[in-house]
Amino acid sequence: MSVKTTYKILTLNSISVEGLQRLPRERYEVASDIGHPDAIMVRSAKMHDMPIPDTVLAVARAGAGTNNVPVAALAKRGIPVFNAPGANANAVKELVLAGMLLAARNICQAWNFVEHLKEDGAALDKAVEGGKKTYVGFELPGRTLGVIGLGAIGVQVANAAINLGMRVVGFDPQVTVERAWQLSAAVEQARSLDELFSKADFLTVHVPLLDATRALVNEARIKLMPANAVVLNFARGEIVDEAAVAAALASGKLTAYISDFPSRALIGNPKVISLPHLGASTYEAESNCAVMVADNLRAYLEHGVIRYSVNFPEADLPRTTPHRITIANANVPNMVGQISTCLGDAGLNIADLLNKSRGEVAYTIVDLDGPVKEETLVRIRGIDGVLSVRCLNEQPG
Repeated sequence: MSVKTTYKILTLNSISVEGLQRLPRERYEVASDIGHPDAIMVRSAKMHDMPIPDTVLAVARAGAGTNNVPVAALAKRGIPVFNAPGANANAVKELVLAGMLLAARNICQAWNFVEHLKEDGAALDKAVEGGKKTYVGFELPGRTLGVIGLGAIGVQVANAAINLGMRVVGFDPQVTVERAWQLSAAVEQARSLDELFSKADFLTVHVPLLDATRALVNEARIKLMPANAVVLNFARGEIVDEAAVAAALASGKLTAYISDFPSRALIGNPKVISLPHLGASTYEAESNCAVMVADNLRAYLEHGVIRYSVNFPEADLPRTTPHRITIANANVPNMVGQISTCLGDAGLNIADLLNKSRGEVAYTIVDLDGPVKEETLVRIRGIDGVLSVRCLNEQPG
């Protein structure tokens, strides 16, 4: 059975060189105009209307969110989508902290005031002293920060706010054990979103955009917040109901809205600070994301290992023989039994096997005591529900 030893990677955006260097040139051809790619690396390019070649085995998004990738459609084709959760967490955390300070100290408004001063000399000094009274702010210690979503970013934001002397209340009914261990013990737990909103002088959201999170910050919940509260949105624009925010700013309920997602409805509002999606825009974050997805993409292409996929289960089986096959299939009963029967009928002994599932997709890694013939692979592909089959007959390591 012949096995692919070189891989073609199509890049849809500029990918950090630190990430591309993780793909050895003797085994990987990487280009933005490559034909018949084995994998696609992407940052912000929209892929929903893009024809995905039949040769594609995986898609790697060099960032956390995957809204620009047709994740469900790819899963149905047996194609895992990888992302880089946590690789940009520090960059976003720093911008959230900056956003709180911008709001608390009226920094943007004060800077704009100074930029438009025409006076000079003593007249300038007088104008400065007279104007500063307009921009009196407040300090962060003692204020309460509400954090919705305690993933990689939310945990870092919460811990940093604790270190700044703030009270922090968090809400995430699906927080992982790993993140719970990382979270400061000083962070309080809200039992509901309404409880969190009612306590938050500052509110920051760190959840993906789903049907359940669309307009999560809405009129009813904003009304629960203390007077002169601040909302920060560095997750996705649609998570916040902009009309509700505009009304709350006009009434004085909210004192500021800080967003990484500018919209025509709020640009120019003196109480709104809009940034051009700077959350992960640091050299370090771009490098971290590229390195993470390149490493995981390589592990999948060469060994069938799945780490940090948004549509496939985690699956990492140390190789025990040179002969490995992987199968993605619909998560239905007796798939492993049918696959084992095909291998047994071919006289192949299973040295090791790992089967994992996630939602409607299951994934199996099988190490065998001998090479697999093409007719056996064809038979496995013919099983009803099998999405993709790969053969990885290489030396371990």
